Amino acid sequence: MAELTRSYSKWKTIDLVYCGLFATLMMIGANITTIAPFLVVGGVPITLQTFFAVLAGLVLGSRNGAIACTVYMLVGLAGAPVFSKFMGGLSYILIPTFGFVISFILAAYVAGKIVERYKTAKSYIGAALVAAAINYIIGTNWMYFAYMFWAGAPEGFSYKIAWAWMIPPMPKDIILAIFAGIFAYRLQKMLKIIPVK
Repeated sequence: MAELTRSYSKWKTIDLVYCGLFATLMMIGANITTIAPFLVVGGVPITLQTFFAVLAGLVLGSRNGAIACTVYMLVGLAGAPVFSKFMGGLSYILIPTFGFVISFILAAYVAGKIVERYKTAKSYIGAALVAAAINYIIGTNWMYFAYMFWAGAPEGFSYKIAWAWMIPPMPKDIILAIFAGIFAYRLQKMLKIIPVK
């Protein structure tokens, strides 16, 4: 019994480390635009948050991937400057791009659920692409409604324009999603982080 307790405790510790690691990677990925400020299109920063959120779900599984993304969001809302452009605090909820931050949680969860059930390389790539699509759908719709109802829409702004702003970063995120799927599949075979259910 004591051995079982020690094993469970060790698993929880490793679990915490992995979640903290991916939350940290998202913090770093969020602020790549401070190094390359030209990576802002239509007011939307092109970051690596989506890549690390998707990777969290693929590598850690649905629960822990979602936890890692939730930790990232809560740390930012608590005031730490971990969102894009080193922003943070509760006021970030009113930023039009906050929907992308929320979407990371669901994206990681769905990606994790898919690979927990299907273990092939194709399923990892498919899960990553589905997660990236979730990120775009939730984030873009949130941005549209934010501009329409409280953020002050630019002149001539429309739903089509909101999606047009997403076109420049989309190829990058599709490529990174495919890479995340391939990388996570190979990494999972070595580390076996996702528990067998």
